[in-house]
Amino acid sequence: MDRKDIRDAMFPDCPIRNVLSRITDKWTLLVLYTLEHENMLRFNEIKRAIPDISQKSLTVTLKSLEADGLVSRKVTPSVPVKVEYSLTERALSVMPTLDQLLAWSLENFSGIMADREKHTKE
Repeated sequence: MDRKDIRDAMFPDCPIRNVLSRITDKWTLLVLYTLEHENMLRFNEIKRAIPDISQKSLTVTLKSLEADGLVSRKVTPSVPVKVEYSLTERALSVMPTLDQLLAWSLENFSGIMADREKHTKE
């Protein structure tokens, strides 16, 4: 699904294709996790926290999260303009679930990686 698409064309009422696929995108979870642990962050602060994300990917991810009402973008007129990002109430409401998923991932990482290694040797 293209990030610009509002709804999946073939399955417009499917929450998995329209909501969960966005939230579980490669970079989205990392951005949400990063913002969860800070009150408000600027673009470059998020970029430093996720060093392997490209500027373009971070820009697209933040725009998608803002479009879905998960991230708030605050612009403070100054020279230069100050732009800060934070989680919305909607994002905060899903974070306990995502935190459980992340905890499960950490707990099972070693076993999953060992199984992958065995599978590739077969």
